[in-house]
Amino acid sequence: MKTKVLITVKTYPTPSTKYDELVCTAGFTEDGKWIRIFPVEFRKKSYKSQYSKYDWVEVDLVKNTSDFRPESYRPRTADTPFNKVGHIDTKGNWIKRKEIVLNNVYDDMALLIEEAKDKDICTSLAVFKPAEIVDFVYVEDEREWSAKKLAALQQLNIFESATNKGFEVVKKLPYKFSYKFKDVNGKVRKLMIEDWETGELYWKMFQKFGDEKIACEKVKQKYLDDFAKTKDLYFYVGTLYQHHARKSLNPFVIIGTFTPKVETQTKLDLF
Repeated sequence: MKTKVLITVKTYPTPSTKYDELVCTAGFTEDGKWIRIFPVEFRKKSYKSQYSKYDWVEVDLVKNTSDFRPESYRPRTADTPFNKVGHIDTKGNWIKRKEIVLNNVYDDMALLIEEAKDKDICTSLAVFKPAEIVDFVYVEDEREWSAKKLAALQQLNIFESATNKGFEVVKKLPYKFSYKFKDVNGKVRKLMIEDWETGELYWKMFQKFGDEKIACEKVKQKYLDDFAKTKDLYFYVGTLYQHHARKSLNPFVIIGTFTPKVETQTKLDLF
């Protein structure tokens, strides 16, 4: 089916043992419902078929029958085009974006997890409003993709295609970034961030300063001092497929941020 989608989420690319390199894309349909589009070999798409956040795209989608989550769809074929048909800008402090994004906002993480685990609801994508940001943390991670994934890429001739077409497998982020926050019940939570923009910011700062610690601190400065203190911060959250059905785990990670400016109300004296 041809579906019109407002793109709000692009996760950091990851190599796949089946599809080369993938980006998980998500957004809203015209009727305001969440939709996940996976798999998408984004960086191998033509420039015309690539898309940015808050682009409206039309794409031929079918239900992803290998994914039990109700919001999950996939392009009909690997080369299905994403046709850009519009874009929503930030005018009026993101007013047009807010009309679509902020219709159903969660503030209780326990409730959201409960809905995810309920087979009759199975929520796997949501907008979440933290009650308070506690911290932004980063920890060192594995520096290379797993041997299994690299071996699969060799079988898929990725490295050969890199020579022929200029395609390079994305560098693995050497750090994991997370927000610590309180929800409406005062419970402190910690969720990892898998937003592509977080990874891009890290690599941009590392290229500029040549120092990993400085790059990480610059990312922290953006997400803690800017987003958390000067913006009306919301999270786009989504479940990890392998954790969603396991009752003991919080399956959610942060897959994007929504950051309009804080609205200030002017008090008028009435005479």
